[in-house]
Amino acid sequence: MQPFTDNFEDNSTEAGFQFTFYCDLCQEGYKTKFIESKTYKKGRLFRNLGGIVSTVSSLTGRYNLGGTLERGADILSERFHGMSPDWHKEHEAAFALAQNEAKGRFHRCPKCRKWVCPNDWNEQEGLCVECAPRVNVEIASAKAQRMVEEIQEEASKAKVFHGKIESKQTLCPQCGKPAGEGKFCINCGASLQMVECERCGARNAHEARFCGECGNRLA
Repeated sequence: MQPFTDNFEDNSTEAGFQFTFYCDLCQEGYKTKFIESKTYKKGRLFRNLGGIVSTVSSLTGRYNLGGTLERGADILSERFHGMSPDWHKEHEAAFALAQNEAKGRFHRCPKCRKWVCPNDWNEQEGLCVECAPRVNVEIASAKAQRMVEEIQEEASKAKVFHGKIESKQTLCPQCGKPAGEGKFCINCGASLQMVECERCGARNAHEARFCGECGNRLA
């Protein structure tokens, strides 16, 4: 069997035949109508029952033959091993019908030779959208992209932070050196706990006896 496109999936089972063909660009699929197997109805399905693991197993799988049709035929042969000759004849006939059905749903680009769905077909140019992008779509995309760039440009000019950037250090009231971030000075070990003035609320060193703001005696 030589398909009109190598981008398809065989969903056939022992009960009948069905295929899904995919767009070469967006991979959107079209599933053909189910064709019931006549040999299955008559009960003459298998030539060798030992060749099939289960009569109800689904023989599905995606094929991307990519030009290696001989290898693809080998894969098909292995997957349908054990089916009767009549079933294989039905399978080939059903595949031919499915291709004719699917061809009506796809367009072949004369430039890149890809089969594409209507969503990826530029009717005005007679090419796929990859070879001939739709002008209105490209204009809308370019406008949207430029709008985002302008928003980012304006945002970069806006002033958001209005505070002051300053670096603060805690100096030890005992030795006058940077004391670190703990409760005690990292140099002399003096306590860094602050005492709040009852009168003015100012914070003073733990060892202070009088408030540095109002002079009030500290407890």
